[in-house]
Amino acid sequence: MKPKNKFQKQVFELSKKLTPITQVQKEWAFENCFEHVGRRTSKGIVTCTECGHSWQGNSRLSDTLLGAECPKCSAKLKVTTTRKRVFKQSAYFCIVTTKGNFQVLRFFLIRYYAKAGQKAQYFISEVVQRWIAVGGKYATIARLRPMSYYDDTWCFWSALELRPERDHHRISPTCVYPRQKLIPELKRSGYKGENYNLTHFTLFLTLLSDSRAETLLKAGQTKALTYFASRDFQSVGDYWASIKICIRNGYHIEDVSIWKDYIDLLRFFGKDLHNAKYVCPADLTAEHDTYVRKKREYQEWERRERKKRKASEDEATFKGLKSRFFGIQFTDGIIQVRMLESVDEIMREGDVMHHCVFANEYHLKPDSLILSACVNGQKVETIEFSLSKMQVVQSRGVCNKTTEYHKHIIELVNRNRRIIQKRMAA
Repeated sequence: MKPKNKFQKQVFELSKKLTPITQVQKEWAFENCFEHVGRRTSKGIVTCTECGHSWQGNSRLSDTLLGAECPKCSAKLKVTTTRKRVFKQSAYFCIVTTKGNFQVLRFFLIRYYAKAGQKAQYFISEVVQRWIAVGGKYATIARLRPMSYYDDTWCFWSALELRPERDHHRISPTCVYPRQKLIPELKRSGYKGENYNLTHFTLFLTLLSDSRAETLLKAGQTKALTYFASRDFQSVGDYWASIKICIRNGYHIEDVSIWKDYIDLLRFFGKDLHNAKYVCPADLTAEHDTYVRKKREYQEWERRERKKRKASEDEATFKGLKSRFFGIQFTDGIIQVRMLESVDEIMREGDVMHHCVFANEYHLKPDSLILSACVNGQKVETIEFSLSKMQVVQSRGVCNKTTEYHKHIIELVNRNRRIIQKRMAA
């Protein structure tokens, strides 16, 4: 991609002036980015996959030795008994440097090939450069990628050019060269080499683009920095006033996710988010759970209020449809059946029986008559009777289950349907 603006042109020109990776840097990467294997045979002969040297080692096959050293090249080896002869690995290596006023991250792909009895072969190529300016503006220079889902496939014949932002440019390197060059603005931000579970690019971009990240880092609120930087750092603004109270009172936010949810709950209830009493709880989990319970209670109250308003609004319609059936009731001596004569009664029926007779507005269906069956004054089942079919459509107990009285209830209602027929005729 050709540079399209002044910023991109500056980055592209400076990238040409970067010095090639040195031999010292290559050797450090080869040594530290891979797990070097000592191949041990069933007879205990160990072969160094770095230089190809072989020697008689321990014949105990159950052991995997860590920290063994090749007597010839002094390579630190992980000795493993295996019949495997060829070993392949790949890794990403990062060099943190500067050029002009830019913080630069250079990513190299390293491939390792070793065969028992031969000297190991290494391949290294620079594949991605990330250029970050003060203020958070950035650009990416990279090679092309083929159409493959493998992370370590690159078109090495392609040039390092400006590329649009892609997911495969977000590389988490296996190791980072310890000697790092930092621009003055990054040094002043408090960065000391620790990444706090963030990639170098994410951390540097956040520190250079938002002064609040620098405040979090210098105040030791690194978990908050990690949490917001790994998501959308701009969302920290919704909690910044409370975070400053925490910093002022020396309160360290350990579980940022819980604390953030807790602050949202405080905001919901209109609490003072500038008050250390609320935003710096001694027992965060207990306070969080308390407000979660309060919100659930409030939501339940609000749900009941909505149902009451809905019942009040539906009352006139319900009476217009079903008032001629008011007063219907009958019994066989054990089961008492009566019509529910108000929307409020139907709402309470749904709450007690834990079913959807009110929520699904059966009372507003012109063809449905809602009756309640009781035994010894206790509600047993709720009945839907069809006025067009003149029969019971359904009869449900608690949580829509049937009861031992189910069959008798249906028979009782169907035997007394003439009462309903008379009301319809009237």
